Amino acid sequence: MTIRQFFVAMQQQFVTAIGARRARSYDHQFRQPNLTVTTMKTRISLAIMTAGALLAGCAGTPADSGRASTGASSGARPPASADSSSSAFRFESYKAELAKHISDSNANKVYPGRPQALLRSVIVLKYFVDADGRLVHTDVVRSNHDRAAESTALASLKSAAPFPKPRSHLLHHGKVEISETWLFNDDGRFQLRSVAQPQINE
Repeated sequence: MTIRQFFVAMQQQFVTAIGARRARSYDHQFRQPNLTVTTMKTRISLAIMTAGALLAGCAGTPADSGRASTGASSGARPPASADSSSSAFRFESYKAELAKHISDSNANKVYPGRPQALLRSVIVLKYFVDADGRLVHTDVVRSNHDRAAESTALASLKSAAPFPKPRSHLLHHGKVEISETWLFNDDGRFQLRSVAQPQINE
């Protein structure tokens, strides 16, 4: 309801109230007082409350609708990218791109500074990625039998899949074979050698 409509409604209510007051005066002249001052005040108050409620209801409807729409959109998941192909032409560039992808996907497990001089564990995994970027196989190539570090390395690789799709010329029998090294500090966090900073003693 617009402000103009509000005042029109108010005017109509007051016209009705004035008419009722005149009727009360007429009745009083004939000793039939059907309306009192209290009744008049009640009617005027009800008129104001009714018009105010209508105005608030009309003003509130778009806001409520907007909040409902916002809630629905905030809960929606963003659409997946239609093309997640890698732009890397060389194998080493593709390997480094996947190492960064794994690190970004496991940011809370990656050590941000330089790896310590004496590492807790060095885990080497060989993994295979198909033409669609799916992880199809993984082997543990090197380990110092640190089961916790092995589990972390394997889990970080799995959670990062799928990967950017490799270029067709990098495929061998429909797959790309990659060996990557996980460098673990004492706190259990790691860096991947392909994108790691130099160790402190280097």
